[in-house]
Amino acid sequence: MTHIRAAVRQVHDATPPDRDRAVDALRAFAILGVVLGHWLVTALVADTGGGSHPALHTASPLQHMPWLAPISWVFQTLAVFFMVGGHVATRGHVSARARGIGYPQWLRARLSRLFKPVAAVLALWTAAVAALLLTGADPGTVRALVKLALSPLWFLLVFAALTAATPLLTRINPLWPLAVVLHVDLLRFGLGAPGWIGWLNLPAGWLVPYTLGAAWTRGELERRRSGWILLTGGAAATAGLVAWAGYPASMVGVPGASISNLNPPTLAAVTFGLAQCGLALLLRERLGRATSRPLAWAAVALVNLSAMTIFLWHQTALMATTATGLFAGRLPGLHTQPDDLGWVAARLAWIPVFAVALTVCWAAFRGYEQGPRRPSNRPSRVVRVHRGKSTAVPGRPHRA
Repeated sequence: MTHIRAAVRQVHDATPPDRDRAVDALRAFAILGVVLGHWLVTALVADTGGGSHPALHTASPLQHMPWLAPISWVFQTLAVFFMVGGHVATRGHVSARARGIGYPQWLRARLSRLFKPVAAVLALWTAAVAALLLTGADPGTVRALVKLALSPLWFLLVFAALTAATPLLTRINPLWPLAVVLHVDLLRFGLGAPGWIGWLNLPAGWLVPYTLGAAWTRGELERRRSGWILLTGGAAATAGLVAWAGYPASMVGVPGASISNLNPPTLAAVTFGLAQCGLALLLRERLGRATSRPLAWAAVALVNLSAMTIFLWHQTALMATTATGLFAGRLPGLHTQPDDLGWVAARLAWIPVFAVALTVCWAAFRGYEQGPRRPSNRPSRVVRVHRGKSTAVPGRPHRA
């Protein structure tokens, strides 16, 4: 505990006083929100038949208990992540240009941090799929597992594309991509256009919070009035779309539902994201005060150090726990149908176990994101010595 307290104090004391810690806190909450949301609404149900390889299929408590939709309002936090990403990317690009760093070098540095951890995920799941198929696993089970394991990659592809386009997006008003989403939904749901047209909303929908982040960098969202407008306007628009336009109340996909608010994003998902971004902006001051405490700031810095590792491996942690639990039979909240409150209570009890499994994944694979462990005689990447003074680079979270 003495060493932990010393490390916490070192990270806190070495952080520059002008660092906007609220930005890192918002990113940490966004990542953890996605992780907890998936753990709460993703079920892998084991069949009741015999055999050495029980079949698994995905299900969701939102499918059987739609009144639990407010859970998705709390934990579907990707819009906040995209807003923070747009803010950090535009600010970083301006800073790089001022220091004479060219666009190719700036982009290479940002994307390498995103995609290095992907190699480990792909390598492990390639080996796992081969082993499962060779040992006679049900192909449907393998397909369900792979889909869950690799589903986070769509996020990285969209985020990387927006990052690459940052120099072109710095002056775009968020209303333009919002108008694209509105017209796509009108064509798809109102005029009977083919369903594939909805995928135009995949870049356009996430471009809305990303360009909000660029507006934040330009200083256009500093007044609290901006946060209140986004929060109240987004919430009112979302409520109207759900109540009178037939959009689902759940902000995540539900198996068997005819419309998903997330795949691809709908207008309701985008307006809901605007409300979340408004709330995030309103909470900046409180988050800044909270992260002035050494322990809180060290926790935020740690999550930012490992943001991609946590995001890419959290579904694998859930599946590893589920597969291991099969040796004890069909366990409530892990292998059973998510159709009552008993399942919800049991699933809440499994969350700490998932966290332990994710910690194991983090310990094994964090080097792909953070780089190899440094020799003991080399300065830390978290605390860098510069001209005799310690300067914090808490995992370089603003570069994630």
